[in-house]
Amino acid sequence: MNIILRWLLDLVQRFVRTLDWSLCAALFALMAIALAVLYSAGGQNGMDLVVAQGARYGVGLAAMWGLSRVTPLRLRDATPLVYAATLLPLVLVLAIGTGKHGKHWIDLQLFYFQPSELLKLSLPMMAAWYLDRQLLPPRIGAVLATAVIIAVPTALVLLQPDFGTAMLVAISGAFVLFLAGLSWWWFAIAFGGVAGAAPVAWFWLLKPYQKDRILTFLDPESDPLGAGWNIIQSKIAIGSGGMTGQGWMQGSQSHLDYLPEHTTDFIFAVLSEEFGWIGVATVLALYLFVVGRCLWIAAQARDGYARLLAGSLGLAFFVYVIVNGGMISGLLPVVGVPMPLLSYGGTAAVSLLAGLGVVMSVRNHRPIHG
Repeated sequence: MNIILRWLLDLVQRFVRTLDWSLCAALFALMAIALAVLYSAGGQNGMDLVVAQGARYGVGLAAMWGLSRVTPLRLRDATPLVYAATLLPLVLVLAIGTGKHGKHWIDLQLFYFQPSELLKLSLPMMAAWYLDRQLLPPRIGAVLATAVIIAVPTALVLLQPDFGTAMLVAISGAFVLFLAGLSWWWFAIAFGGVAGAAPVAWFWLLKPYQKDRILTFLDPESDPLGAGWNIIQSKIAIGSGGMTGQGWMQGSQSHLDYLPEHTTDFIFAVLSEEFGWIGVATVLALYLFVVGRCLWIAAQARDGYARLLAGSLGLAFFVYVIVNGGMISGLLPVVGVPMPLLSYGGTAAVSLLAGLGVVMSVRNHRPIHG
């Protein structure tokens, strides 16, 4: 019996030893909160949404565990192939994709697949792979080559069109350049270029619904029953939560269907309404812990590739939280960016957990003295 118990214990240890359990604890807490809020926001379909999202979390956790066992050296060797493999679906979605305002999803019958979400992992991998082979801080040639690596998938996402995801994809690549020691004036030039191109984008690139989102952000009360409805109702939900919230399953904005997209993009507003500032502060603290843990692991990394990759994934996670939080509170335009692990959706959750599996791989294979 003792031999069997020791064998089972050894098997469990082998199974879980590559996981960072402090990071896992924060992720499990976030997923538990997400399922509770999703159950409330889903109304009569709440349990169906919980079961479906729970299954997606299961797939994501399996991917996280699997990637945590792969060494950063093997990840680095596979990076060009992974990057190329994620570009192909971006081309395919332009031909056969579906979506409300473009072609963002591929219908695989069993579920909808959003190819652009994979770039949040593959693009930082590719940028880190290239810069790891260059002198740091990067010279002008390396910067321009990395810009091409970032620009190609970003352009493909813009063609869908999906401005919000394209922005996050580009930022995730820019973080790799930042961590590689790129001078601030490069980013100032890039910001100036984007600002200078804004008029061109307004007249030639942005779709009417995207222009409406920007105008609504500037003055949501100008069309309170139309384009401004989302932001106005979201701010009402946030404000009505107060300090302690209205209580679980007691949110009037979501349960009376005033709040749009309350299981996806605006689910954080549901959390704010039902759990108040205490619930919001708890979730934000968990997010900050995840980001901080990723950055700590990056600082302890064995080599440049692992350090750049883990750091950029942690900073990108932080930006996802900021963009969605700013969006639902009216501080940023509505761009259709989900709240990490909280919003209902499969591809985003799986790709995010897979990325954190990569971060755990970096931790697991750091020097013993770290």
